[in-house]
Amino acid sequence: MEKVILYYKFVPVTDPEMTKLWQLELCKTLGLKGRILISRHGINGTVGGSLDSLRQYKSAMNKSVLFKDITYKWSKGGANNFPRLSVKARSEIVSFGAADEIKVDEKGIIGGGKHLKPKQVHELLSKRGKDVVFFDGRNKYEAKIGKFKNAVVPDVDNTRDFIKEIENPKYDKLKDKAVVTYCTGGIRCEILSTLMKNRGFKEVYQIDGGIVKYGETFQDAGEWEGKLHIFDNRMVTQFSDSAKDIGECVHCAGKTSNYENCANKHCNRLVLVCNNCVAHDLCEKCAVVPV
Repeated sequence: MEKVILYYKFVPVTDPEMTKLWQLELCKTLGLKGRILISRHGINGTVGGSLDSLRQYKSAMNKSVLFKDITYKWSKGGANNFPRLSVKARSEIVSFGAADEIKVDEKGIIGGGKHLKPKQVHELLSKRGKDVVFFDGRNKYEAKIGKFKNAVVPDVDNTRDFIKEIENPKYDKLKDKAVVTYCTGGIRCEILSTLMKNRGFKEVYQIDGGIVKYGETFQDAGEWEGKLHIFDNRMVTQFSDSAKDIGECVHCAGKTSNYENCANKHCNRLVLVCNNCVAHDLCEKCAVVPV
């Protein structure tokens, strides 16, 4: 049996290049594939392989002074969900373009939002009602197939757009509300919540473990609606058989969660296309312009 694990940890890393070489050798030895990013702020990884190999990987990480006691999220899949093993040292483990603004210590990121377990999110909603605002910490195309009910979905195409977006005066009305940020596994919200607090958002939370942990707790019986976009060959996953398609096909507006890459090789952007229209896998822009 094979699985995929997702994890991250914010912790000061003195030598990201040496850590990269260690991770590369460890994963190759265990036959794992996936993506790992390392920076002076910490580590962010998604790797797949056999259960035995993943357990050995966790054991090796727990023997490390830096990376012990990481919380791993388990998911369906395996090594074949990734084209290769990629281990890189970067200036950031999530590319917000805020490397110098983010500070970490041995306890994690400094100045971030308060972590809420999934059940605590519901408790906050019960106490505060409309004073609570869900704020999507992902790219807007991810939110097209799944999001929290009545969530604010920022107009961003990539993570680097967030700083300019949250500085827009249109969000000033949220700065006195209870803002609950969320993203796939929680890592983007670690940074986003910090950036928001630095820009005047007074009460900022983040869902501990992200959408993944929330879905494990409530499946499709809570505040989440739709399916979840993920960054491997599966592209989409869901929490139960009750998951709904909330995305709309760009050609017929039928409900779908199926993403395809635009057939125009010069475009190649992700496009929502239902099964009936999948033969016409051009995005809405390329479909009306001769390729």
